[in-house]
Amino acid sequence: MIDPVNNFKIPDEWIARTKIPQSELEDGIASGMLVVLSNGSVLKRGYTTGTTAAAAAKAAVMSIKCENYRQVSVPTPSGIRAQLDVASTRIGHAVVIKISNDHESDITRGLEFEACAKKANEIIIVGGEGIGIVTRDGFPVKKGSLAINPSPMQQIIDAVSEAIRELGLQGAEVTISVPRGSEVAKKTLNKEVGVIDGISILGTTGFVEPWNDHLGEMKEELIKDAPKVVLTTGRLGMRYSTMLFPDHTVVMIGSRISEGVKAAFGELVICGLPGLVLKWGNPEILTGSGFFTVAEMIAKEPGNERLIHAFEQVIARSGGARTVIVNRNGSVLMDSEADT
Repeated sequence: MIDPVNNFKIPDEWIARTKIPQSELEDGIASGMLVVLSNGSVLKRGYTTGTTAAAAAKAAVMSIKCENYRQVSVPTPSGIRAQLDVASTRIGHAVVIKISNDHESDITRGLEFEACAKKANEIIIVGGEGIGIVTRDGFPVKKGSLAINPSPMQQIIDAVSEAIRELGLQGAEVTISVPRGSEVAKKTLNKEVGVIDGISILGTTGFVEPWNDHLGEMKEELIKDAPKVVLTTGRLGMRYSTMLFPDHTVVMIGSRISEGVKAAFGELVICGLPGLVLKWGNPEILTGSGFFTVAEMIAKEPGNERLIHAFEQVIARSGGARTVIVNRNGSVLMDSEADT
């Protein structure tokens, strides 16, 4: 079987160790919601804030002509359709609750995403209560804009487009709110990095990956067994690492770079976006710099000595591993072997 979210071929022996009915397992994997681990454990993915917002937006538009809407299907960036339950009790209004998952630190589980829609001449997305505002440079969206990354914004627009086509409308104006967004945002780093008044709407695949201690152990085993391995920190890093190093095993390790480096016995590469990688090299990179994020520093001062020092520290801490820093568009910003 293939995990459709990351195109990972699940070994048959892993499948054989699972203890849930085969049909249920197959359906869960095909939907993108179930992840099989090496010991046969099965973890549940969740939907991102982007997918949840897209579902609320589409359902609100659909409810313009159909009250009591109960379920909605929306596209995700990974190409899989997501099915979410909806509460819609009046015209042009819908609420979708962000579902639970097996990621131990997902603090947005259970949040209500509310959308209100009305007919318009085009598609207009408005941020309401609980959606953050970007106050600094260095983000994928401009300063002063809603904290909705480009991928989930496109997901929302695509979902609304489906609804207006189905209803025969010219367009719709949709206001998306997260009533408890400002409260939950206080538990995140949003304010410190320059997002105020609410949460960020994120997601590159449409799914929240599960995480528990055993998953970390499984990844360490994968790293140990790989003759050539790339450690990367997130989904974009994984995508670009696969393109840059097609003959390597690419493992998404998140912030656990130290554990990954310790586990590696073969040829090692560290590749990813600058934030986590350079902060691992120098945890104090931003202290006294005047910048709130590494991305902002790179955008405004790409030649800043702190960046160079942190890059050198990554190489030193990793025992000389090749280190490649990529931008969000996939361009290579720094490569320790660029001149060799």
